[in-house]
Amino acid sequence: MFEIEKKQLGNTGLQVSKLCFGSLTMGPLQKNMSPKEGGDLIKYGFEKGINFIDTAELYGTYPHIKEALKDIKRDEFVIATKSYAYSKETAEESLNKAMKEMGVDTIDVFLLHEQENQHTLRGHEEALNYFLKMKEKGYIKSVGISTHHIAAVKASLKLKEIEVLHPIVNKNGLGIQDGSIEEMLEVLQDAHKIGKGIYGMKPLGGGNLLRDFQDSFNFVLNLPFLDSIAVGMQNNNEIDINAAIFQGHAMDEELMKKVTIENKQLNIAHWCEVCGNCLKGCSHQALSIVENQLQVDHNKCVLCGYCSKYCPQFCIKVV
Repeated sequence: MFEIEKKQLGNTGLQVSKLCFGSLTMGPLQKNMSPKEGGDLIKYGFEKGINFIDTAELYGTYPHIKEALKDIKRDEFVIATKSYAYSKETAEESLNKAMKEMGVDTIDVFLLHEQENQHTLRGHEEALNYFLKMKEKGYIKSVGISTHHIAAVKASLKLKEIEVLHPIVNKNGLGIQDGSIEEMLEVLQDAHKIGKGIYGMKPLGGGNLLRDFQDSFNFVLNLPFLDSIAVGMQNNNEIDINAAIFQGHAMDEELMKKVTIENKQLNIAHWCEVCGNCLKGCSHQALSIVENQLQVDHNKCVLCGYCSKYCPQFCIKVV
């Protein structure tokens, strides 16, 4: 049985596994597992030592986590969630929804989702202040941001209230919107020095680095300022493989044969009505309409699946 290293998430006092369970891939935006299927997968990961899960209001995986918590003690499991809340009212709705749908009375880490810079942080100040008040009351243990932007990390350095960062970190810098991986690492080191907790996202570049996954994981695992790394997992074999890598074990070749390592792509179904709603859900400008057809620039797409939320016909899938 693998035992995964645990670290303190910055100065939050939370002890989290180095491998964080990214729940986006099990939800309706991607695999669309049932709550029971997802809950069983989370429990399997917990048995392997993964005590930290990343979710978001957008992901639709609160019911999966609630299912898992039927068999996992709440105080042994760390939950990070995210919301696009921008006002007191929307922040209150997001917190209530998270607690109700996961069946919990506290959220360990609550993040402002996809912050870009000091201006977007200012625009979400009312929501941030609400979350901070809820922290004082004990409903939230720590507050932070998720981001694809170096500028947002830089802006957070001036805000001691931002305790946790969830940025894109991968060896090629795929998905970083305003600079290189070297520039991102430099500012993350500054954040680490002042005690901010950091757990990276997209170590495999949204699937684009799957064929180079060993080196990709080695890259993030050798960054001492990353307390944890969120990885999406869709079956027990993937959990076993990732747990082994995070512990530095030699790969089981038979196990590797059971997992197909191929580059996934965003797929547009033939019934797409080209309404254009999905374009506003893609911050990477990977979608465009050309000659009345929706097209994907696979060099820009990071396979986050966020655009599918905006499709009224649900014809966008990561496959």
